[in-house]
Amino acid sequence: MVERLSKRIHMFSKFPLVSQCLIGLLLVGVGTGQAFQRKEVLEQMRERRPANLEVLVERPTGRGDYILGIYSVSTDQVDASMRRYKIWQEWPDDLQIRTESVSCDVNQPIRVTREANRLLVRHLNPGGLITDGNREDHLIWWAACVPDQAGVDPATLKKKALSLGYSTLLVESEEVLPGSSR
Repeated sequence: MVERLSKRIHMFSKFPLVSQCLIGLLLVGVGTGQAFQRKEVLEQMRERRPANLEVLVERPTGRGDYILGIYSVSTDQVDASMRRYKIWQEWPDDLQIRTESVSCDVNQPIRVTREANRLLVRHLNPGGLITDGNREDHLIWWAACVPDQAGVDPATLKKKALSLGYSTLLVESEEVLPGSSR
């Protein structure tokens, strides 16, 4: 389409100002249509949030709200300590839906997530120190492993973690593994 229009615009090359204006209008029109279409799709997705979406974080940003949620949590058929789920991350101008997993094992609580083309394996310490760097991991881990604590500030769950058998003394770490790009 752009090629066809640029040939027609070339006819006006004897009038440089006219051709520049036509090219500008063409580019603005194409860009605006894509932006408008993306905005429409994002709005439709927001209207169709999953019914079982558990919102873990909702906070304002300069352009609108950021929402982090979890849904479709299921227990692995082979390993009862493993959970699979979907993460819903919504920004005013973007939406990401990822499938992840956690291990609820008392000795090795882990969150496995993907970031770009790498796999992140985060070893957690339920009931331990919560920082800005690990808060999201713990919110997601608690929502998947102990659903009745979904959305509760993980910094307040030390007693709950101890009652479930977690030592609260594990060392947190992260392994970064190469992954396939999707």
